[in-house]
Amino acid sequence: MSVIQTPVGNFISKFTVLNGAARELWIAFILKFLNIAAYSVTTSTIVLWLSADFGYSDEKASALFGAWALTMTIGNVLVGSLTDALGMRRTFFLGAWICVVARAVMIFAATPGMALALGMFPLAIGEALGGPVLVAAGRKYSNAKQRSFSFSIIYAMMNVGFLAANYIFDWVRAGLGENGHWTLPLFGQTLTTYRTLFLVSWVLTLLQLPLMWFIRPNTEVTEEGIKTVASPAALHQNIFIAFWLTVRDSAVNTMRFFVELLRQQSFYRLLVFLLLVALLKLIFKLMDAAFPKFCIRELGPGAPAGHLMAINNWLIIFLAPLVGVLTQRFSAYRGVIIGGCLTAASIFIMALPVVWFQPLAGGWFGDFIGHWYLGLTGAVHPYYVMIALFVIVLSFGEAFYSPRVYEYAAAIAPKGQEASYSALSYIPFLLAKLLVGTFSGMLLAKYCPATGERHSATMWLYVAIAASIAPLGLFVLRRQIRVHEAGREE
Repeated sequence: MSVIQTPVGNFISKFTVLNGAARELWIAFILKFLNIAAYSVTTSTIVLWLSADFGYSDEKASALFGAWALTMTIGNVLVGSLTDALGMRRTFFLGAWICVVARAVMIFAATPGMALALGMFPLAIGEALGGPVLVAAGRKYSNAKQRSFSFSIIYAMMNVGFLAANYIFDWVRAGLGENGHWTLPLFGQTLTTYRTLFLVSWVLTLLQLPLMWFIRPNTEVTEEGIKTVASPAALHQNIFIAFWLTVRDSAVNTMRFFVELLRQQSFYRLLVFLLLVALLKLIFKLMDAAFPKFCIRELGPGAPAGHLMAINNWLIIFLAPLVGVLTQRFSAYRGVIIGGCLTAASIFIMALPVVWFQPLAGGWFGDFIGHWYLGLTGAVHPYYVMIALFVIVLSFGEAFYSPRVYEYAAAIAPKGQEASYSALSYIPFLLAKLLVGTFSGMLLAKYCPATGERHSATMWLYVAIAASIAPLGLFVLRRQIRVHEAGREE
């Protein structure tokens, strides 16, 4: 007797594709949460820490942030072949231990030289070792039917991590003050507010280590089920010898990988696609480098920047899986165009005159955002309403495009090169971080300085115009740059 599929039953069945998924996939989801929470607490804090604890100007602090982020992204791109050679499990272990040590240095370093050379920049390398691994895990530990939903869950877990980090960011600042201090129990060491935030990120990194032991080496998921594959040759060596040999071989393999890519016409199409997407990623890097200072300067010390950014995370936690399920038949490329249009449109809200939002700030929406959600007292500044609307529209755009960028890179990857191709999905961050490091400090200093007259709307207008180039370029050049996605008919 045949079973009649109802529309509701068919819809619910789309959420059950992960039944029987490998335990490694579930572990990857948890690791993604912890990894992103630690990373996000750090990125929200770095620019403030550089200025408050070491006296760097807006321009210098943003330039250092850009250099740090650029170092991490270059590592993301180059570490792919290291992961393919050494294995996901060992690569992530190595990155986590580097992060544990580097974050400890950032907590206690007394001089900027020590903090940067032994803490901040080694941390970029440690973070780089973990990023592509968890992206590639979505492909390696899922089959074709599970892939889209798995990437949506991974992206949702990222946002659970961002959500936790944003609340931690505000909670610590509210408890200690913007420039407060906290004495470490037992040790008697006094930490500034921003170093205390680094301590939280250190604990989150430490929690990742036990989970990694439950990942089975050399395991992958195929259409036939879970299989054990041959170990990379490097794993049969002593770990230190293996690491050195793998670093050496990784450099050679990376060069070969890029030489091979340069011979393929599809690579240049993918490169243009990723460079256009970088203009969308610019927004999220700006939220790390400039948004906290913008909030503090426009709304006052202790402004709940984390809670405002958390609106995005709350929405994405639910929107990313939902959009992933409802758009399974959509190509990743189409999803990026739709999301890019919404994302670019969202920033124009911040470029509008503040006085236009005064009636809304004094109405039910302002009361909901300001008094109920943020816990403010008194009149609600129109900027709170503007930021909330901006973040809401941004979130809908992000739900469409951002998971699909990772999926797009993974879907076109040849077998055995999943991490290498997933690493290419970090190229948009490369350009975005270059732009943020170069211009965010300048924009803050010119249009949103710590003292003096501010013209923040002009700053956001420039960002909105830059972001608009992405969806326009992807649509106009779609016949020239689009690459066929494995398992897609369109």
